Amino acid sequence: MTPTVFIANLTQDWVEILQQLHLDYLIIPSMIFTVATLVANPVLLMCIVLSRALRRETRYQLVANTLVADLLFLILNLSTTICNVVRAQVPWLLCELLTTVTITSHCCAIVTVTLMVADTYAAVRWPLHYHDMLPPARTRGILVGVWLLSAVYPLTLMLMSQKYTDSSSETVNQCLALISLGFLQLNYTAGIHIYFFVGALICASLILYCYIRLYMVTRTQGIWQSRFSRARVTVLTHGLLLLLYFAPGFIFIMELSLFQRKDISQSVRVWTNMLNLCVFMLLPRAFAPYMYGLRYREISETLMQLLPRRS
Repeated sequence: MTPTVFIANLTQDWVEILQQLHLDYLIIPSMIFTVATLVANPVLLMCIVLSRALRRETRYQLVANTLVADLLFLILNLSTTICNVVRAQVPWLLCELLTTVTITSHCCAIVTVTLMVADTYAAVRWPLHYHDMLPPARTRGILVGVWLLSAVYPLTLMLMSQKYTDSSSETVNQCLALISLGFLQLNYTAGIHIYFFVGALICASLILYCYIRLYMVTRTQGIWQSRFSRARVTVLTHGLLLLLYFAPGFIFIMELSLFQRKDISQSVRVWTNMLNLCVFMLLPRAFAPYMYGLRYREISETLMQLLPRRS
């Protein structure tokens, strides 16, 4: 079976199962989460950009980068979801490009929230040298490096996909990263799994190390004694946000693992993929701006200053 026929048959089966199970209705929570985020994210970005003090601090530059990556992911995810629901014929090359940018933005957000934990550890561990270690210009350079690092492998996969499929002139009515990467891993199984597994392992290990070291450094300062201390609330909030960011990635890795198995029905794959795309991947992005707004008092104060006051 040629690659073009394989992809066409797979997407056709996908459409039939979507119609049978009425999974198109999952676009409703997808649009709700997306709209909620698209309302809040630009507001927080505006607060950071318009405040000279905020945009010069490393932690707020990291927050802004996460918000930008999330905005890009949400716009592309909603666009592809709508195209899939209305069965729009999308050129395969455009689908590959959308998949590449979507994966890049998702990976960039994951790496950035990991750097936020490392930044907190650095600020607590070396308070006197922190600003010298991470001046604004160096932080911006790091963020550029994060985007480039996040884009290298997805772009490589897109080029490899074009080599294996040779179907740039074909169109599909279901543009999904699972189908694109799932087909590619038939020829390059190890590389894709190693990339996602090693990336997740490095980020998780760095986060765990920073949290353990933070506790060891601050345990004698009395900030953990109160049940509702700021330190406990901050760790719990950030931990929940990290869980929400990482969980969809692990679900996607599981989807790739199930892609080749013959004992798993196509309905299970479609259910899992649609729930992940329309709900799980959007939850952290919907909660993140509101958590940032509540957690960082400087952002809340800046927002209050920007709001028009009643005379």
